Amino acid sequence: MRLTQTLRRAVLVRADAIATIDGDRVRTWREVHDRVRRLSGGLRGLGVKPGDRVAVLANNCDAYFEAYFAILWTGAVIVPLNTRLAPAETRFQLDDAGVTVMLFGEEFAAVAETLKPQLPGIGAWIGMDGPQAPADQALEDLIAASQPAEETVREAEDLAGIFYTGGTTGLPKGVMLPHRALCAMAVNLTMSLKVDETIVNLHSAPMFHLADIGTFMATMVGGAHVFVRKLDETVMLELIGRWGITHIFTVPAMIDRLARHPAATTTDLSSLKVLGYGGAPMPLGTYDVARAQFPTVDFVQGFGMTEMGAHTFLEARHHRAGADPEKMKSVGQPAYGYEVMIVDPEGREVPRRTLGEIVGRGDNMMAGYWNRPAETAQALRDGWMWSGDAGFMDEDGFVYITDRFKDMIVSGGENVYSIEVENVVSRHPAVAECAIIGVPDDKWGERVHAVAVLKPGETLTLEALVAHCRAEIAGYKTPRSLQVLDAPLPRSAAGKVLKTELRAPWWEGRDKRV
Repeated sequence: MRLTQTLRRAVLVRADAIATIDGDRVRTWREVHDRVRRLSGGLRGLGVKPGDRVAVLANNCDAYFEAYFAILWTGAVIVPLNTRLAPAETRFQLDDAGVTVMLFGEEFAAVAETLKPQLPGIGAWIGMDGPQAPADQALEDLIAASQPAEETVREAEDLAGIFYTGGTTGLPKGVMLPHRALCAMAVNLTMSLKVDETIVNLHSAPMFHLADIGTFMATMVGGAHVFVRKLDETVMLELIGRWGITHIFTVPAMIDRLARHPAATTTDLSSLKVLGYGGAPMPLGTYDVARAQFPTVDFVQGFGMTEMGAHTFLEARHHRAGADPEKMKSVGQPAYGYEVMIVDPEGREVPRRTLGEIVGRGDNMMAGYWNRPAETAQALRDGWMWSGDAGFMDEDGFVYITDRFKDMIVSGGENVYSIEVENVVSRHPAVAECAIIGVPDDKWGERVHAVAVLKPGETLTLEALVAHCRAEIAGYKTPRSLQVLDAPLPRSAAGKVLKTELRAPWWEGRDKRV
């Protein structure tokens, strides 16, 4: 199966239904299909051939959606670029992938102007919001001047996109995802979430990231796509009320902000059916607030990574009243058609509830890292993707992530898993958000260190936090130091807390991989 089949089906069965909504601009599937074919014709006129890499640097918008499908319709490979990178980091990815055409949104015109003279291999720079410098031409002009092109049909194993990892250690790696992998993810989520043509999906997660799972899933069933350019809870709540949003897939931090916003109690949110989250576990304190604010909404959770998207799924029934509270701490069971094992360092499966590394396999797996055979061989072993996540599996096949191996704290010879401590700290009434990291300690090697952002008007002492934690977790897991921040925790574009940044000042000059 190829990704463009989702568009072909949508226009076949839902031609005059709403496809995309961006601000006041509404387009049908017939209109989107025509624009995609014309943009594909324009890309071919610029010399783009099957297998060529075409990059997109833009915030979420309908033009991004159309560019996504036009690139694939041409048989080319999309390179979605992280919007939060510095120009030098963006340049590395463009050069590494061998990009030949660059599309950029108006917010990134300055970045494009900086990079254009440094990257002579890119033959065309296209402004997605107009002919602003340094665009060679505007996307709308290219569409208007081009004839609709027939699809260049690709096979399941042909490369669809190169998605760069965050690069928190060393240079970022380009994850090669064939059509097979992204189609498998879309089919699986359509089944798991039981969505149909009535879905109105809000693109709140960044479109350069696989967390924006609606791109192909909602297209597959001919649903509607609503775009928001930046994560803004005020705008998101307004869009839910205006357009009848049914599904939102985001990160726990954004769900928390939606739940705490004053407008959440005055806006008509009756259309909202599903709040999905992934990328980071949801602290129990965050969930308590969100469940109270959205009592009729289904919460679902997925676990995956760029290299192996949406691999497990925790259904809504495990978040409802009367459900086993332990299951809610998991990331769910292997999704349809996928396999998960917990293994020791030699790759042998360990008994249930025994800690090990989470590995998985299925059609959603990457083909490898772009031009990185050594790293590919390390990650893909005997057909399994090694996640780097520590965890265990219970007797019912539910997977529990205890930590990233690099986030595990070894204090006095005991392993402390930051997620477990964060679940407890997050439920302190003064805490808005928190992160647990290991910092150097002369006596214990590492100590459990809490980084907290407090609710307005609240204060918190280490003694009060320790007393709160000791009621729920062992003494060796309890924070031994506390740092209160005046600003929000640093996060990646996907919403993950950047613990690397929090640890770095503590470990500078010491032997510790941050």
